[in-house]
Amino acid sequence: MIIICPSCGKKFELDENLIPDKGRLLKCGSCDQTWFYNKNVELSVKPSTEKNDLKTETKKKELEIENIKNNEIDQSYRKLPDNKKTQLIKYKPNSNFTIGKFLSYIIVSLITFVALIIILDTFKSPLSVFFPNLELILFNLFETLRDLTLFAKDLR
Repeated sequence: MIIICPSCGKKFELDENLIPDKGRLLKCGSCDQTWFYNKNVELSVKPSTEKNDLKTETKKKELEIENIKNNEIDQSYRKLPDNKKTQLIKYKPNSNFTIGKFLSYIIVSLITFVALIIILDTFKSPLSVFFPNLELILFNLFETLRDLTLFAKDLR
């Protein structure tokens, strides 16, 4: 069976078994126009060469298609029942805060702190030009690190 797009006039060959007796919505692969096609109601669509004739012809066919849609289609399949939600997948916020994650963040922070102290100590002499009291700051950071290790030993 050959079907012609009412918008652009492109012809499509379609298996007759794919269209039920009530008709079916079709979509043109060329211009993306969608229309309702019914086997029983023949619409003669011939693209004309003049633009005005094409516009009026397309408007007439659109009106015929709308009438067919309104009269013959059971549109209940397009509406969802009121008792069902339209959401296919329920979104559940994932807020599983665990002590393990918290401790891993603390460990990463401590390793970063130790790495910062090592880097500052390694480049102490070049950085002392920009930070005059860098040696005092490093001493305080070492003491803080020592206090943290003593605190961790006391927890055991």
